[in-house]
Amino acid sequence: MASSLPLSLLLQISCISLLLALLISPAAQAATCTSQTFKNNKVYSNCNDLPVLNSYLHWTYNRSNSSLSIAFIATPAKTGGWVAWAINPTAEKMAGSQALLAHPTTDGTPVVKTYNISSYSSIIPGKLSFDVWDISAEFSNSTYMIFATVKVPENKESVNQVWQVGPGVNTTTGFPEKHDFAPANLRSYGPLNLVANATTNSTTNTTSGALRTRSGGNMGLFSVLLLVLGALIAL
Repeated sequence: MASSLPLSLLLQISCISLLLALLISPAAQAATCTSQTFKNNKVYSNCNDLPVLNSYLHWTYNRSNSSLSIAFIATPAKTGGWVAWAINPTAEKMAGSQALLAHPTTDGTPVVKTYNISSYSSIIPGKLSFDVWDISAEFSNSTYMIFATVKVPENKESVNQVWQVGPGVNTTTGFPEKHDFAPANLRSYGPLNLVANATTNSTTNTTSGALRTRSGGNMGLFSVLLLVLGALIAL
C-alpha cells in the first residue's frame, strides 16, 4: 500500500509525478492548427502554429507541378484591420516579398489583394512575381482565412514566408495602414519547409500530429520515469 511507504519514498514519488505532469503539459499537446477546419472541407497535408501574431498556416506542396496550396489564418490588429501572408523570393524579411493581403470592403465582405512589397517604403498593388490562383478569403469570429495556390520554383525544398497583421485600411486610398513595429511584428518571418513530413516542422517547432513532445530527450526521460515510478510503487 502507498500509505505504508517511508516518507522518503513518498517524496520521491511526488517529485516524479510533478515531472510527469510537466512533461504532459498543454504545451506538449496537439498544436492548435490540427483542430482547425474549413467551410469548404479542404484538407491540407501540413499545418503550423506560427510562432508570433496568433497566426496559423496550413499547406500542401504538389511536387508534380511545383505548386503550394495554403490556408493562412490570423486575427487583424484591430477591428476592420488586415492580415497578410507572403513569399519572399529574394530575401528573408518583408522587403521584396510578394503578399496576399485580406481586409474588409465597405460592406464588410472580405477581399484579398496582391501586393509587391519592393521595399519598406514601396507597397505596390498588382501582379506578383509568380503565378497565383484560386485566391479567396473568409472572415469568421474576428479571424481571416486566406486561401490560395502559388507556383514555386521546381525542386525547391523551402521558401521564405512572411506574415503580418495591421490595424486598418485607408478609406480614401484603399491602401493598408502601417502595422505595429512591436517585437512580434518584427519576428514574423521564417523558412517554410515544403517537404515537411506529416508530424513535425523544424522551423516553427510545431506539429500536425495528434501529440508532440518538446524533444526526443524528453520522451526518453518520460519512459525512464515511468519505469522508476512503477518500481517505487511496487515496493
